Amino acid sequence: MLSPAQCRAARALIAWSKRDLSEASKITKATIAGFEAGRLFPDERTLRHAKRALEEAGVLFIPENGGGAGGRLAKPTSASIDTNETETVQYEEYLKNDAPPGAGG
Repeated sequence: MLSPAQCRAARALIAWSKRDLSEASKITKATIAGFEAGRLFPDERTLRHAKRALEEAGVLFIPENGGGAGGRLAKPTSASIDTNETETVQYEEYLKNDAPPGAGG
């Protein structure tokens, strides 16, 4: 679900304090501190709230897949600019041939 290390790392990725996570998840700051320190193990519902708040703030959690569970920043959904410089882009205004015959080019 969510490990203490993932929680700490996720907060660091988005520069959130324990207070920020507490406000976003409606979990007490003391519960977050205890969980991250390994002294407290909240129920699954509480961990879901914390994880959801972090995901909504831009963290993508990576499941255990042989390399260890982790987290990273999610790719922004608004990033739609194509930066592939190996492709030719043809703009409609340049499609008509308005050069005189034999101009070449």
